Amino acid sequence: MPLSPNQGSTGGGDEVIISGHNFTGTTDVRFGSRKAVGFTVVNNTTIDAITPAGSGAVQVTVTTPGGTGVLGTFYYLPPPSIRLVTPSAGSKTGGNTVTLTGIGLYTTRQVFFGTQLVVFVVVSDNELTVTVPAAAGPVAVTVTTRGGVSSGAVYTYLDAPSVTGVTPASGPVGGGNLVVITGTAFSRTTGVTIGGTPVISYRIASDTEIDAVVPAGTPGSADVSVTTLGGTTTAIDAYTYLSGFAVLAGQTITNTGPSVVTGDLGVSPGTAITGFPPGQVNGATHAADAAALQAQADLTTAYDSAAGRTPTAGVSGDLGGLTLTPGVYNASSSIALTGTLTLDAQGNPNAVWVFQVGSTLTTASASSMLLVNGAASRNVTWQIGSSATLGTNSTFMGSILALTSITLTTGVTVNGQALARNGSVTMDTNTITWAT
Repeated sequence: MPLSPNQGSTGGGDEVIISGHNFTGTTDVRFGSRKAVGFTVVNNTTIDAITPAGSGAVQVTVTTPGGTGVLGTFYYLPPPSIRLVTPSAGSKTGGNTVTLTGIGLYTTRQVFFGTQLVVFVVVSDNELTVTVPAAAGPVAVTVTTRGGVSSGAVYTYLDAPSVTGVTPASGPVGGGNLVVITGTAFSRTTGVTIGGTPVISYRIASDTEIDAVVPAGTPGSADVSVTTLGGTTTAIDAYTYLSGFAVLAGQTITNTGPSVVTGDLGVSPGTAITGFPPGQVNGATHAADAAALQAQADLTTAYDSAAGRTPTAGVSGDLGGLTLTPGVYNASSSIALTGTLTLDAQGNPNAVWVFQVGSTLTTASASSMLLVNGAASRNVTWQIGSSATLGTNSTFMGSILALTSITLTTGVTVNGQALARNGSVTMDTNTITWAT
């Protein structure tokens, strides 16, 4: 090849080796109409020249005492341009592959991420693939070709995500309920799974919060994983799929009158279930079988999770007449409810209430709960340190997780669950609807 290389930057300054004959005594070297910035006659067959600035394709001429000859064509290349780095962010550990797209990339000689020279593959004049090195922070991505050096592209190194909590930490096996996942470095989230199954949908509320719709699962604990451009984190056993039980007892279930239970009904390790009929179960009935055993295990997990939450406020005495915003409310002893308790979600459909009651829960006749501004009974949990008794013709919202027993007197309506770990559930003409 008479010219090596035969391409270079429009700004000039490139070294070009010119090969030919009879170069001794050379007086002039030109690239098009412009003189070379400098040249050296190495020997009779070789000239080392420095290109001037120029553009397009130009003829290279050499002048000697014997005349002027054309030695070939030199192509001035424009500087490369990087339009897009995909993805534009990734883990600090590197090792992933990104694609650089732009123009003028065919003659790429070097690619830098910050100050680090990286491995690359030229796919076409418009595309490079690059193996990302380990680093931190945003770094400039520069590409050097025979046409010059690109600038302006940036790649951002991200912290790995972390999951610190899932609220509520349990829900129905059928999924479809909303949970709030809290943690760090969520802004570039690309996927969320619960129990290895992608969530139905999710929304990145902030760098520290993801709102997700839970997929269907199987009873028991499930890992929660969040994948971002910065990596993947998994919170082991962070969510519990609860069996679809509206009523669950440890010893016996006794019913009087035409109660209606929507959801499953079961007992374990006890076996006695009486009063159905006249009671009606719109679901399955389980007496000391595998499903009831698993449900009790799930109940224990959910009970311990609720009991272990950090209180945001304390309550005592009678809850009637109060309006409570989302939070974890702790009562060191017994709690009563006379009149109406209002739970105000303040427009947040994911709002969660956890009531930690140290001893008993007792509601008065005709007492009620009012859920407003998006509050949902599926997001209300009552962790009872002893037993719960609901007064006649009262209306109650949420899941009752009682350590001992639950008594539903005549005419009680529960939009939620009545789940007793060690004792019995006693019913009398009640309506219990499992809130999903």
